[in-house]
Amino acid sequence: MSGTSSPEAVKKLLENMQGDLRGLSLECRKKFPPVKEAAESGIIKVKTIAARNTDVLTALKENSSEVVQPFLMGCGTKEPKITQLCLAAIQRLMSHEVVSEAAAGNIINMLWQLMENSLEELKLLQTVLVLLTTNTVVHDEALSKAIVLCFRLHFTKDNITNNTAAATVRQVVTVVFERVVAEDERYKDVIEQPVTVQGNSNRRSVSTLKPCAKDAYMLFQDLCQLVNADAPYWLVGMTEMTRTFGLELLESVLNDFPQVFLQHQEFSFLLKERVCPLVIKLFSPNIKFRQGSSSSSSPAPVEKPYFPICMRLLRVVSVLIKQFYSLLVTECEIFLSLLVKFLDADKPQWLRAVAVESIHRLCVQPQLLRSFCQFYDMKQHSTKVFRDIVNALGSFIQSLFLVPNTGNTSATTNQTGGNTPGGTASAQTNPGILGMGGGATVLPAFEYRGTWIPILNVTVQGSAKATYLEMLDKVEPPTIPEGYAMSVAFHCLLDLVRGITTMIEGELGQAETDGQTMTETTSSPAQSSDQQSVSGQTDKELVSRAVWEEMVNACWCGLLAALSLLLDASTDEAATENILKAELTMAALCGRLGLVTSRDAFITAICKGSLPPHYALTVLNSTTAALSNKTYSIQGQNVQMISPSSESHQQVVAVGQPLALQPQGTVMLTSKNIQCMRTLLNLAHCHGAVLGTSWQLVLATLQHLVWILGLKPGVGGALKPGRAVEGPSTVLTTAVMTDLPVISNILSRLFESSQYLDDVSLHHLINALCSLSLEAMDMAYGNNKEPSLFAVAKLLETGLVNMHRIEILWRPLTGHLLEVCQHPNSRMREWGAEALTSLIKAGLTFNHDPPLSQNQRLQLLLLNPLKELSNINHPDIRIKQLECVLQILQSQGDSLGPGWPLVLGVMGAIRSDQGESLIRTAFQCLQLVVTDFLPTMPCTCLQIVVEVAGSFGLHNQELNISLTSIGLLWNISDYFFQRGEIIEKELNKEEAVLQKQAEEKGVMLNRPFHPAPPFDCLWLCLYAKLGELCVDPRPAVRKSAGQTLFSTIGAHGTLLQHSTWHTVIWKVLFHLLDRVRESSTTADKEKIESGGGNILIHHSRDTAEKQWAETWVLTLAGVARIFNTRRYILQPLGDFSKAWDVLLDHIQSAALSKNNEVSLAALKSFQEILQIVSPVRDSEKPDTLPAINVSVPVVVGAMTATSLGRSFMRTDSIGERIGRYNAPEPPVITDEIEDLNLWWAAWNTWYRIGSESTKPPITCDKLTFIPSQPFLTALIQIFPALYQHIKTGFSMDDLQKLGVILHGAVSVPISSDASPFILPSYTEAVLTSLQEAVLTALDVLQKAICVGSENMQIMYPAIFDQLLAFVEFSCKPPQYGQLETKHIANAKYNQAEWVALNYVPFAERSLEVVVDLYQKTACHKAVVNEKVLQNIIKTLRIPLSLKYSCPSESTWKLAVSSLLKVLSIGLPVARQHASSGKFDSMWPELANTFEDFLFTKSIPPDNLSIQEFQRNESIDVEVVQLISTEILPYANFIPKEFVGQIMTMLNKGSIHSQSSSFTEAEIDIRMREEFSKICFETLLQFSFSNKVTTPQEGYISRMALSVLLKRSQDVLHRYIEDERLSGKCPLPRQQVTEIIFVLKAISTLIDSLKKTQPENVDANTWAQVIALYPTLVECISCSSSEVCSALKEALVPFKDFMQPPASKVQNGES
Repeated sequence: MSGTSSPEAVKKLLENMQGDLRGLSLECRKKFPPVKEAAESGIIKVKTIAARNTDVLTALKENSSEVVQPFLMGCGTKEPKITQLCLAAIQRLMSHEVVSEAAAGNIINMLWQLMENSLEELKLLQTVLVLLTTNTVVHDEALSKAIVLCFRLHFTKDNITNNTAAATVRQVVTVVFERVVAEDERYKDVIEQPVTVQGNSNRRSVSTLKPCAKDAYMLFQDLCQLVNADAPYWLVGMTEMTRTFGLELLESVLNDFPQVFLQHQEFSFLLKERVCPLVIKLFSPNIKFRQGSSSSSSPAPVEKPYFPICMRLLRVVSVLIKQFYSLLVTECEIFLSLLVKFLDADKPQWLRAVAVESIHRLCVQPQLLRSFCQFYDMKQHSTKVFRDIVNALGSFIQSLFLVPNTGNTSATTNQTGGNTPGGTASAQTNPGILGMGGGATVLPAFEYRGTWIPILNVTVQGSAKATYLEMLDKVEPPTIPEGYAMSVAFHCLLDLVRGITTMIEGELGQAETDGQTMTETTSSPAQSSDQQSVSGQTDKELVSRAVWEEMVNACWCGLLAALSLLLDASTDEAATENILKAELTMAALCGRLGLVTSRDAFITAICKGSLPPHYALTVLNSTTAALSNKTYSIQGQNVQMISPSSESHQQVVAVGQPLALQPQGTVMLTSKNIQCMRTLLNLAHCHGAVLGTSWQLVLATLQHLVWILGLKPGVGGALKPGRAVEGPSTVLTTAVMTDLPVISNILSRLFESSQYLDDVSLHHLINALCSLSLEAMDMAYGNNKEPSLFAVAKLLETGLVNMHRIEILWRPLTGHLLEVCQHPNSRMREWGAEALTSLIKAGLTFNHDPPLSQNQRLQLLLLNPLKELSNINHPDIRIKQLECVLQILQSQGDSLGPGWPLVLGVMGAIRSDQGESLIRTAFQCLQLVVTDFLPTMPCTCLQIVVEVAGSFGLHNQELNISLTSIGLLWNISDYFFQRGEIIEKELNKEEAVLQKQAEEKGVMLNRPFHPAPPFDCLWLCLYAKLGELCVDPRPAVRKSAGQTLFSTIGAHGTLLQHSTWHTVIWKVLFHLLDRVRESSTTADKEKIESGGGNILIHHSRDTAEKQWAETWVLTLAGVARIFNTRRYILQPLGDFSKAWDVLLDHIQSAALSKNNEVSLAALKSFQEILQIVSPVRDSEKPDTLPAINVSVPVVVGAMTATSLGRSFMRTDSIGERIGRYNAPEPPVITDEIEDLNLWWAAWNTWYRIGSESTKPPITCDKLTFIPSQPFLTALIQIFPALYQHIKTGFSMDDLQKLGVILHGAVSVPISSDASPFILPSYTEAVLTSLQEAVLTALDVLQKAICVGSENMQIMYPAIFDQLLAFVEFSCKPPQYGQLETKHIANAKYNQAEWVALNYVPFAERSLEVVVDLYQKTACHKAVVNEKVLQNIIKTLRIPLSLKYSCPSESTWKLAVSSLLKVLSIGLPVARQHASSGKFDSMWPELANTFEDFLFTKSIPPDNLSIQEFQRNESIDVEVVQLISTEILPYANFIPKEFVGQIMTMLNKGSIHSQSSSFTEAEIDIRMREEFSKICFETLLQFSFSNKVTTPQEGYISRMALSVLLKRSQDVLHRYIEDERLSGKCPLPRQQVTEIIFVLKAISTLIDSLKKTQPENVDANTWAQVIALYPTLVECISCSSSEVCSALKEALVPFKDFMQPPASKVQNGES
């Protein structure tokens, strides 16, 4: 106010006042003198005041009544000019605030009069305004009067006055309330004692209020009264009043001065008691009114809603709600409910429009909405106001589509957007609508099921600029343009969403930052509600959170219903964008708050929008089933969630195949679908962290879109526009084509951004991708259509970008991909494997922190799925797996470390049935490992390498691989050998650790071949593997493995600990032998035609049995060799003898196998182990080696020569050697006894082999197995060497056993097809090697006996027996069981016949041996006692008696010569022992033998030459000579009977008569004249031996004579008889010769008798001689001259008998 109080201003004021007063006096000079006087006195008064007072203004104010008086009087004149002047002057005074309260009252009264006289109305208003605004002097009654004055002027007929008054009233009312505010400001520091207000006792009880407040209170109270059509209390003098104006004033006061009402209880009371009931009362017509309801339905006619009132009421309500919500909770609930009701379809359109505008005003105030939620929705028994508002909006929007717009003339269903001319006109007259040029441009609009609603640009985002709520000048309801209400409702929704989300997100962010500054943060907003982590924040945050959640829960259903419908109906890109944005922000908010259902619902809506209508997508159907089948009850109406309509008129931008099991035709994507898709991508990209389980919806939808758009995965899982696989069904417009790279890019970025998600969200993403993939897998079952690879590709992408924390997602990720890899659809599988292997390779190459080398657990985790792939049988997957392994080896081979077992496991998991290429690839990996990586891998893995290499050997797909793998095993063993010490050290270290762990756990350490040291175990595993390969079904593999196994043991076995050999022998070698034996004995005998392809198989290998035989041979030989070369290691082992027995058992079973190759080889092995030289001991010199005359491999040499790369000299003692093996103490060298036991075990085995193999078969058929000659030979050849070791204990029993075997062996026939190779031609007298061996064996025996002790000599007879048995073969070849043998000449080579050998040479050789032996041993006691001589004779008797019938002529000749030799030695022995009777039985045998030989029954062969006959005769002569020299001279030591037999025989020989069958010519030859002669001479010689020393001799000669004479008598008699019968025919030559011989013999005899001393001749003899005479006389008549001359000579000597001396006759007679 300084401007009015400055000296200049004061001066000016005084001048002006004086001027005014002068003017006044001038005007009134004529007509109104009193006024003039007053004016003039006034001038003086003013001057006086001015002169007297320094503070002029104050003085003026004190005297203002007087100063003003003249002007008042001037006004009273009612003269316009004067009145105007006065009013102006008064105004000037007022503006300088020099008007006192009293003066003001006077002024007001004066103005009142002017008003009543309707003078200067505008000036009046102006004056009042100045009076009230410049100061506060006017109050109470004066004020009320001034206000009434204004009101009254408002209701004049003059429009201008009217309006000015209205404005003045408004201003005055404002001034009144402004004073209250100022007053409160003045007193704000004074703390007043609150006075209790008596509620309703006195409406005018305002005693507690200060003056200004009181005025305001009275004014407001009366305004209420007036609006309610009641009389005012304070504004006395009001004549009329309109409700509309009253409501406007109420609104402005409430809107402008809320603090007055909030600070003063009295005012609050007014609000509650007056304003609210008033509003509710005034609303009643609107509530009751139903559009179109007939009057009959309601008894009283219903008052129609009145637009101006209704609209103003809504404005008041808006203010009340906005400003006094906290005071009027209950009332607001009612107001809000009313608002909601006004949206009903049966209300007038304008009412719905203004209601929607009012609601819009609320929607832009999120804090207000929050309060609604807090005070209503969250209270137990309250209306859910907030929810109802949202739902009402929703159902309002739906009703606009569903109900035809009845109240709107311009409502059209013209779909092009062109309006009717009326519509256009209305559109142009109405604000807020875009003008349209006819139908040329397409309006943005919503269109749904034929209802077309344009979208109008009604408001700026975020502000509720109402159109109809501002139409305060309209009395009639306006016409609402089509689409207006829809547009406002649409904006309500958008603003509501924007407001709520912005507010809550802001508060959330605040809460989270607060939370983080606290001690503990929570991992995600979803969890913080569950987790009351920090006491400070919890209570507050829990409350806020509850509100946020309630707000969202209350509104989301309605929002979603409305937005989905709008989204479906929208044809405008911008509108669509807004809707989608709203849905997206809501989804994100729900996600942040952890409200899963609502989040999923919004996301589902976006997803549905992205897909073509009615698209069968199970994910969406299942999740929305819960929603869409619910009907939301909104105000008693059922509002169904509207499903999208199909006939949206959108531009189609793409046509593609649906991703379904049975795709029915094609589906179309519109630009809106693509827009939705982008929103979806945006949502996933920006809000991935809160999507949780909805990832599934999002990804499922994206998957389908990607499929329809034909994007296919490329390297690393990124999707690229691929050419449609399914053919021409995918059609894309250029618009989309340009979009596709962008979309694919966003898709990739979406998954790239997964690296920023927290762990939980990442898991949700992975789970969603996995379940998507599972669906894709289900769809791909049973058909080979192209599957959807979206999920797999994206799993790969996600894994690759999250490598830095791969551990947390590795298991679910790879677990799922492994399932994909097992899928029957090849494309699906292929991608699963691609993804898995890419991830593994990426994981291994990724630069982890800490690096993989220090994080073994992670490395194993990464490699594990590679191993798991091995459980899948699809070859394509396994190829991928192995390629991956190969790549890993090539890039990471050196750093695999603990991952080796897994990698090796993968190679080892390949099975034979999995195809060649697979095995080849795996094997390639293994070769790489063996060649490059053995030194880099942990030694503990070497065992696995062995296992794997072994397993490839067993694969039967590719022979080359098997053989190469055996080569690898050899390389591995070499590696072990070269790096033995390093490996051993490392393994021992590892073992110690394991042992410790095992002890801590209290369990046993469990590994194969425990408790051998770990390095030995490695070897044992290698051996065991090779052992398995040795019994592979394929012969080549067996052979190769066998050779490798034995070479390895041979070359590297020295590295083993001593004790480990035990395992090698028992677990490896014997186990192998067992298996080979079993397989061989059960092998198939079917012929194998060819070895696959064109390979021919040799006949010796053309059955499985023969092939196994080869293996058996190899194995047995190998084991035997090891026993032989490593005996110095094996023998000290505790159970060497047991092992020896087992080995012998194997040799035995092999030898007895029905296969010549095996049995022969077994014997070779037997020979090998028997030729073992026991290790040289220090104490002994080498000269004590057993003297075996077989070649013995010298072990020392063998040891040094092995390819060990270091010479292994045996200079140290064996004790030291063995001491090196960490045995507790050096084992004691095995002593002789144990050695003997081993030899005896060997003998027993030999015996069993021999007896079994030579035992004749029981039945005979073609299949009978007969051992081969080489086998038998080898068997027998073993005996001599074996015997050297056991001879000391070799007993008679053993000899018997041996005999049986030798006999059996020799008896075995030969098969006809083998005979040409074994048999000599029949004529050659050669022994087979077997026979040689048999004789050698006996020879060794007899030599041993010869030098052996006395008690061994008793074996001689047995040896003789054996040999004699062989001798018999010469005449009687042995029978082999029932087997029929043929003579070699008759055998046909091509038949399976058995040929008997030519045993003659063998028998003859045996005979020679017998003779030799007998010559040496004739005098031995045992030989004598056991009647060996007799047996020899008995045996020789057989060929001798057969003579010419012998199979071979040489036989009997040899027999004779042998007999002679034997007798020449044996007879003296026999004579020597004559008294003991030991030879008694021999003599008759010998006699018979002579008899049988000399007088054989066999006829000489026809072709026998004379020379030959004479030679044979000379042999006979020899025999007789033997008799005459060796037997007869010693007759007195020989039994009488024997001598008699000999005499008879000589007699028979001497008078030789032949059978008559000979022809004349033959007789000369066949007569054995020489023989007869010698016989006779011998007879004679012994008849008249002069030296009769013993009666015995005399007896022999008597007997001889008697025989001789008898014989002569017989011959003569027969001759006479024949002669007589023959008549003229001459007798046969031999008979003639015989008779001549007899006649000569008689003359010789008589001569001899005469010479003999008479006493020596028995009387009997003489009698016999004389008795011959008559017979001789009868011969005289013979015709032969030779006989006659002989007869003459014979008769002459008889002259001496003519005159016998009497004495002699008497003697003779007596």
